[in-house]
Amino acid sequence: ADIPGLIEGAADGAGLGALFLRHIQRTRLLLHLVEIEPLDGGDAAQQVRAIERELQRFDAALMDKPRWLLLNKADLLTHEDARAQAEKVIGELGWSAPWFIVSGLAHEGTREVMLKVQAYLDELGRDARDAEDDAADATPARDEASQDE
Repeated sequence: ADIPGLIEGAADGAGLGALFLRHIQRTRLLLHLVEIEPLDGGDAAQQVRAIERELQRFDAALMDKPRWLLLNKADLLTHEDARAQAEKVIGELGWSAPWFIVSGLAHEGTREVMLKVQAYLDELGRDARDAEDDAADATPARDEASQDE
């Protein structure tokens, strides 16, 4: 699900926020996409916190979903500056989940993200199938004699 321009107050219905937020309740993984160094002079860590506040206010269970951080527009910085800025943001947030430096415009880092998301979802699918198999194995088979009782 793409939740474009989630703004403060979205959980209360500002903009199209509530519609978008309802949509992401069904997702298995949330990717937070923020500018690595916001052009408006803002702060990437503050933007992530604002997203988190809206998720929390709308449905606290959204904060329990796996969340990855994509720091976008890295093409506007040198590689070294982008890395330093990303590490600063990650440190400020105390972010421990996966994070990526990307440039949507230059298609830098996006393939890696796609591959990691696919691998993550594949693993979730394998885990779900394994759990189903385990549950089926644990269910006692019923023979015809017990069905007649």
